[in-house]
Amino acid sequence: MSLEGTRVLVTGADGFIGSHLTEALVRAGADVRAFVLYNSLGQFGWLEQSERDLREQIEIFPGDIRDPHRVKQSLVGIQTVFHLASLIAIPYSYRSPDSYVETNIRGTLNLLQASLESDVSRVIHTSTSEVYGTAAYVPMDEKHPLVGQSPYAASKIGADQMADAYHRSFGLPVVTLRPFNTYGPRQSARAIIPTIITQLANGADSLRLGSREPVRDLTYVEDTVRAFLLAADTPKLEGELINIGSGSGISIGDLADKLIALSGRNISIATDQQRIRPTQSEVMRLVCDNGQALTKLGWSPKVSLDDGLRRTFDWLTVPENLAMYKPDQYMI
Repeated sequence: MSLEGTRVLVTGADGFIGSHLTEALVRAGADVRAFVLYNSLGQFGWLEQSERDLREQIEIFPGDIRDPHRVKQSLVGIQTVFHLASLIAIPYSYRSPDSYVETNIRGTLNLLQASLESDVSRVIHTSTSEVYGTAAYVPMDEKHPLVGQSPYAASKIGADQMADAYHRSFGLPVVTLRPFNTYGPRQSARAIIPTIITQLANGADSLRLGSREPVRDLTYVEDTVRAFLLAADTPKLEGELINIGSGSGISIGDLADKLIALSGRNISIATDQQRIRPTQSEVMRLVCDNGQALTKLGWSPKVSLDDGLRRTFDWLTVPENLAMYKPDQYMI
C-alpha cells in the first residue's frame, strides 16, 4: 500500500499539525484536498506559509466542520480521511464550552457519518493525551482511564467515543491516533513552548509561567506527522487506538531552563497566580507508553528534544514569524 495517487482529505489542514501533514502528503504523492475554516478574507491559515510549489498542488476546500452538508461535499471522490479539525485551547473551553461540543463532537459526528455514506477506505481520527487527565500511572498506555479535567478534554473524549462507536456499530474503518504533546513551527501561541520563546524573544525581564511543576511528553511535529502517514499506510489497523509520544517526560520548569539556555539570556522565572485556567483542571503529568506505536506502526520518534527545540526556537525567532505571535496573550 502506498499513499502515492491516493485521494485524501485533511480536515483542520489550516492548523498546526494539519498544515505539516498536508505538506507531507503532497510530498508523498497523494492528491490532497485541504478542508480549511472559511473566512471572509479568503485566507487558509498556516498553509499560507507553504512553499509555492506545494501550495499549488493542494486543493483548498473552505468550509465549517459543523456544517454536515459542506462536510459531505468535501468527501466526494475521497479515499482516505485525516480528521484533525478541532478547537484546542484549553482555557478558552471554560469560556465557550458550547463551541467545543459543537466543533469537536458534532463536527466529528458530521465527518464520521459523511465518511460512512461515502464509503471511504480509512478515517484517521485525532485524539489527545488530555483525555487521560493527570496520570494515574506512568507510562500511560491506551487502557489508562479517561478523565475530562476540562471542557476541552470532555469534548475530545466524546469525539473519540463517537469514532469508536461508528467503527463498532457500522464497521467504519477508523484508526484513532492519540498524540501527546506535539510541538514545532506553527504551534498555537497558547501552547507552552511558543509562550516561553515569544517572551524570551521579545525581551521580557522575567519569564512568566503558570507553574514549573507539570510534566509533559514532547514530540516534534515531523515525528507526529510520520505517525499519521504510517496510520494511513499500514494494513489491518481498523478499530485501533494508538498513543503517539516520546515515552519520556520533562517538567515545564526544566523545559523553560532549556529554552532560556538556547536564548543565551540569563533571566528569572516567575510563576503567575492569575491564570484563566482553573487550578484543579491542570493535568500534572503526562508520559506516553508508545509500545503500541512501535509494534503496530513501526513508529518511534527520530527527532531528539534538544534538536526539536532548537529548530522551533530558530523558526519562531525569525522576525516575520515572531510578529504573528502576541506574547501578552500567553494565558489564552
